[in-house]
Amino acid sequence: MNLLKKHFFGETEAFQLGFGPVGPPVMSVFFYLIDGLLIDTGQRNMRKYVTELLRDKSPEQLVLTHHHEDHSANAAAIRKLHGVRVMGHPLTVEKMLGPFNVLPYQHLIWGRAEKTDIIPLPPVVETRRFRFRPIHTPGHSKDHTVYLEEKNGWLFSGDLYLGDKIKFFRSDERIRDQITSLQKVLESDFDALFCAHRPCLENGKVRLKNKLDFLEDFYGKVLMLSQKGFSEKAIIRDMGNGSDRFAKWLTMGNVSFANMVRSAIRDSRS
Repeated sequence: MNLLKKHFFGETEAFQLGFGPVGPPVMSVFFYLIDGLLIDTGQRNMRKYVTELLRDKSPEQLVLTHHHEDHSANAAAIRKLHGVRVMGHPLTVEKMLGPFNVLPYQHLIWGRAEKTDIIPLPPVVETRRFRFRPIHTPGHSKDHTVYLEEKNGWLFSGDLYLGDKIKFFRSDERIRDQITSLQKVLESDFDALFCAHRPCLENGKVRLKNKLDFLEDFYGKVLMLSQKGFSEKAIIRDMGNGSDRFAKWLTMGNVSFANMVRSAIRDSRS
């Protein structure tokens, strides 16, 4: 069962897509269109809907928050259909020269991203009426980038937010990088948080601060237990509550609470 919804958030048109091979979608994805600028592209398993949604929209530019397949997978198709230039962080450029491998669960839920040529981001991405400043925010991925429209207080945040409290990490996420990225973004003023999975149109800065506080507290607790001589397994057992069981099973361990603990231990020792 698939999910397809359109939302209007003031100046911004949001497209919410979810792919469910059996039953309802595990997670929906948002991508955004504002003043001719597309931010992300949705998942490949929903490509026919994406291309139809955009057929009469005439996007002029496309930026990616990062290379993950639920954000970049339709960039090649949109570029071909509309002749738009696609932009991303230099590490995104490198990744999109792929194709890069995805795990079975990623292929099932999102679909594989096609390789495509994109160009590095300029210091500011301009549309007719707005100016978006890219801010490199690694942690969720090395290439992760958010887009800040300072005049209106809009932050298009990709996967920087996701929730006030995070229950699990991918195996390649870095908690200390996420903390640093959140601290950097919170130096700017904004209110609307255009998250790729959970938009918060009011109090977005407060929500990001909540996540920062949570990660800092989590990191501190892991560090304290590690310094007391607790093993990795003991810390996971002491701090975990089993809420990641389904995610861990579905992803064969690529997404888990244990990965959060491992990231904190690894970063504390580097």
